[in-house]
Amino acid sequence: MAYHRGPMIMAFSGFALIGAIVLVGWAVRRWAGLPENAEAVFGRLVYLVLAPCLLFTGVATADLHLLFSEPLIISTAAAFACFGLFAVVVRRLDRGATILGAMASGYTNANYIGIPVATYVLGDATLVVPIVMLQLLFLAPVTLALLEVVTTGHASWRAAMAGPLRNPLIVAVLLGMVVSVTGITLPAVIADPIDTIGQAAVPVVLITFGMSLSGTRVLGPGPERFATVVAVVLKTVAMPLVAFLLAVTVGLSRDETYAVTVLAALPTAQNVFLHAQRFNAGLILIRDTILLSTICCVPVMLLLAVVFAR
Repeated sequence: MAYHRGPMIMAFSGFALIGAIVLVGWAVRRWAGLPENAEAVFGRLVYLVLAPCLLFTGVATADLHLLFSEPLIISTAAAFACFGLFAVVVRRLDRGATILGAMASGYTNANYIGIPVATYVLGDATLVVPIVMLQLLFLAPVTLALLEVVTTGHASWRAAMAGPLRNPLIVAVLLGMVVSVTGITLPAVIADPIDTIGQAAVPVVLITFGMSLSGTRVLGPGPERFATVVAVVLKTVAMPLVAFLLAVTVGLSRDETYAVTVLAALPTAQNVFLHAQRFNAGLILIRDTILLSTICCVPVMLLLAVVFAR
């Protein structure tokens, strides 16, 4: 496999794009004189409308057979290893923040950063689809069910499992699966508005995230500082290392090993911040983890490209 500086630079341009949009959100929050609840309103809009439309379109057009593959099993094992390590190492947070912190340690930004990285570094955007599907169809519902339990006080698993079914993100994924499996072709009068609305989700999420950074200090003093450092190290160092070791152990090809390692090094997904907003738990922890893991993953991916280019 040959790696060239051109595609690598193009991949990092994706990070520059994301950074520019986040900066817009920061500037708008700081100088545009928005109402105090603007950030919460934008977050609610994404949660109820924009993100569900994006997820429905993505799942409806995906090949569900990609869920069953050796690289995906490795990615899943690496993620769960980081989930468990966070829970073992960090013990001073409330249960909601602990769940979200563990999620941030292994829940990959497969959409917003993963797609450009898969396209420009790995040369195949579809490599990230199985991870997106796994996270949406399994990891997100389980996490949301746990958060429903710890934030509402309902210990009934029946109620916990029914709760995510009221979540518009999960409903959108399930409806998308129905369309994908049955091969239904939606009329343009329905599909086009859903697709168009969904395209607004990514920039609005990033703007909202940027707004949350205004007037705040990253890694400020407090109980969440240590948890943030742990989550960032797990996401950007431990997860790709575990993925690499597992890939070598099971005998994946060099190309597959490189792909699974790079994808494991992707930063924490902005969706985790959306969940933190939704349940009002671990907001500082998740905000700082997303920001720092996004910054740290760039040199990590550069190092991987250099190592595998030899």
